[in-house]
Amino acid sequence: MKKLMSVVMLLFVAILCNAQMANPVKFTVQLKTNGTAEAEIVFSGKIESGWHVYSTNLGGDGPTEAAVHFDKKDGIELVGKLTPRGHEISKMDDMFGMVLRYFENSAQFVQKIKFTKPEHDIKCYLEYGACNDESCMPPSTAEFAHKGKSPAVDAAAAKDASKADVKAEAKDADAADVADLATTAEAVTDTVAADTAAVAAVANMDKSELQKLWTPVVKQLEKFDKPINNSLLYIFFAGLLGGLLALFTPCVWPIIPMTVSFFLKRNKERRKAIREAITYGVSIVVIYVALGLIVSLLFGASALNALSTNAIFNILFCLLLVVFAASFFGAFEITLPSSWSNKIDQKSDETSGFISIFLMAFTLSLVSFSCTGPIIGFLLVAVSSSGDIVAPTIGMLGFAVALAVPFALFAMFPTLLKSAPKSGGWMNVLKVVLGFIELAFALKFLSVADLAYGWHILDREAFLALWIIIFGLLGLYLLGMFNFPHDDEGRRTNVPQFFLALLSLSFAMYMVPGLWGAPLKAVSAFAPPMNTQDFNLYKNEVHPRFKDFEAGMAAARLEGKPVMVDFTGFGCVNCRKMEAAVWTDSKVADMLNQKYVLISLYVDDKTPLPEPMVVTDTDGTQRTLRTIGDKWSYLQRYKFGSNTQPMYVLIDNEGMPLTGSRSYDEDINEYMKFLQTGLDNYNNKK
Repeated sequence: MKKLMSVVMLLFVAILCNAQMANPVKFTVQLKTNGTAEAEIVFSGKIESGWHVYSTNLGGDGPTEAAVHFDKKDGIELVGKLTPRGHEISKMDDMFGMVLRYFENSAQFVQKIKFTKPEHDIKCYLEYGACNDESCMPPSTAEFAHKGKSPAVDAAAAKDASKADVKAEAKDADAADVADLATTAEAVTDTVAADTAAVAAVANMDKSELQKLWTPVVKQLEKFDKPINNSLLYIFFAGLLGGLLALFTPCVWPIIPMTVSFFLKRNKERRKAIREAITYGVSIVVIYVALGLIVSLLFGASALNALSTNAIFNILFCLLLVVFAASFFGAFEITLPSSWSNKIDQKSDETSGFISIFLMAFTLSLVSFSCTGPIIGFLLVAVSSSGDIVAPTIGMLGFAVALAVPFALFAMFPTLLKSAPKSGGWMNVLKVVLGFIELAFALKFLSVADLAYGWHILDREAFLALWIIIFGLLGLYLLGMFNFPHDDEGRRTNVPQFFLALLSLSFAMYMVPGLWGAPLKAVSAFAPPMNTQDFNLYKNEVHPRFKDFEAGMAAARLEGKPVMVDFTGFGCVNCRKMEAAVWTDSKVADMLNQKYVLISLYVDDKTPLPEPMVVTDTDGTQRTLRTIGDKWSYLQRYKFGSNTQPMYVLIDNEGMPLTGSRSYDEDINEYMKFLQTGLDNYNNKK
């Protein structure tokens, strides 16, 4: 019961975390002096599991790098550049086409200084970028201020400082009113297409109208958003499907009638036999759920999250699935030592009651491992790489339910066994089909490693070519064109196999246009990103009309259209993936270009504001906005209650939400539903 409550609590926490403001990195800053004229400003960060902070000097085309900026440095001189310390990870990122360096769990950045006056006054901040596998934080800052007596003065540095011109320090900006952040007509310069009407409309807005556009709508969004972690439901149903497939393998299906018959003969009362059969099924569920819990406890949340991007793990997963596929093709059988099942079976004979039934269920798990093992392995590999700590447990729950229910069902209604399919060669065919599927998914994990290292051995064309061959061969096998060692001699194609062959060959043909750049919506979540395609005849990219919030809203009012606000970043990898995999779809592109005014707000835009502004953040702390990116990041937090990218919000031209927000999800059909719902709700408001 305690374990069950733990799982429920973990699931509840996972659901709640989806709606909370992300704050994955916490920095502390201190000035370390040793009694000499030299000192260090040390920024020490604690990073939540699954997140990473980028290092220094990555280059202008990469994500937000760590950098220190000084608002005041009276009485000091910088020595060298900001230096990272700690375990720095270096990995090739194919999306940026460069090696990225970052820190996990903890990070430390040090700026050395020299004291040039008896007293010093320092005001500075560390700017850094943080991401996980699904979203990125806007460029964040860690502020530091210190004034006091210097422990010693460097004579040479003091002499140089005395020769320099002293410039007046700018006064700190007072806390800004939200309306003061709104763009004036003179400041609207970053529209993708010059729209003088929109600029003029912004100039004609009074302060109250501008302030209304910034009005928080967090509660309204919460009413639209679904409080369900859909990914866990998908994982459960994936486990359920895996259990159903395992059920029809030659290691499990023949055992069902023998087991049910055993319980019916063992007990004269049918009611007791049914009760024991149900207990047997529950025991199967407990065993496989325990396996999922063990995987979760062994790896932990951070390791599970790392699996989805770590190149070495993905290569191992690929090799593991290839081995599983070879086993299903009949090259060998993956079995556990027979002594294990013999000992467990002996123990079940020596005991009675619940323990005896539980040991029988455990024996089934061991004996059927040659068929269920590859399916369980594939399922655990797939759900573990989702990064959710409860995913393996939820997946195994679905698998066990599908495996256990037939035993209880046939025990309740023994006559159903007469109409159940008989064991035969069709079970070997099922194993081979599963082998082809596992081989196809092995390429998905190899693709992740290929992108991480930048090998370019499995670009989109190569990936699709291999999938075309795999599913083409599967279709030919189902038509009886060739056999594997464990297939029956003279195997003939039956009607179900014919239709499966038709489906497989059709799927292979469907992927052929992808070799020339067709988007292939059905496989966009599995194939490498479109930008790895060397030969691409498909051009249907979507570009935002505006990169300024007020100008875009003014244009929407003039045109009578709803708005999609796209909170993005130049260094946001998943933003680029969405644009490549989803926005290139013809229906999505038409909707964004024709039905909406698309505003893309880059939270890492370094363009300086006319002057720094101090605002009160959502957590009550004061924050200095220095750049355009700071402004859009503050808008996202203040108005929409979020701070991760990508984030897509559909609003009317008064700034009110039309439906719930959406983040990284390459499901094109769901994205179209999202856009259509917003459009329908906007039209209903008229």
